[in-house]
Amino acid sequence: MAYTQTLFDSAFPEAPDAQWEHSLRNELGGPFAGVDEAGRGPWAGPVVIAAAVLDYDNLPVGLNDSKKLSEAKREALYSEIMEKAQVSVCVQSPKTIDRLNIRGATLAGMALCIRALPIMPVKAFFDGRDVPSGVTVEAQALVKGDGRCLAISAASIVAKVTRDRLMVKLDACCQGYGFAKHKGYGTKDHQEALLKLGPSVHHRRSFRPIKDMK
Repeated sequence: MAYTQTLFDSAFPEAPDAQWEHSLRNELGGPFAGVDEAGRGPWAGPVVIAAAVLDYDNLPVGLNDSKKLSEAKREALYSEIMEKAQVSVCVQSPKTIDRLNIRGATLAGMALCIRALPIMPVKAFFDGRDVPSGVTVEAQALVKGDGRCLAISAASIVAKVTRDRLMVKLDACCQGYGFAKHKGYGTKDHQEALLKLGPSVHHRRSFRPIKDMK
């Protein structure tokens, strides 16, 4: 069983530090992965999980928590990350979310992402407070990791851009809900569309207000 640790690690920098992470890679004796998700809170669409192993000799410039970046900057960094890093992505559907609950679906996707990486890391850092079961490498949850670890920042960008693109595609084939605009989150426009059209096949039936709709 892999060793796991969940804490706000005071030894980890409070902001991304490429030199520190490069040293950490050498200390670990091999590459490490950062893992993050996008889309835990929306009423509709999948949750997307990504894992990234960075090349610290060839880093994209400007990596940070995806929420702190503009859409244009995320898109530009996404292309760089996909070119320069080892990346895996897992998309968990609304049906899977309803079956496992959002936490279970996210953790299952995180474990799948580690196994799907082109190279196996010696350690994985997961944004938040949880680590998934079934991970065969050393694992550590890092609170606010998307703003503290470049590898997690890269994963957060890949997950966010991937999910946003998927929601735009869903908007084209499931018109009227405004998925391209609100990305499935519980906005006023989304709520009004639900009242008018009812839930679509892309809505999470275990989430309120969908759960309470007849």
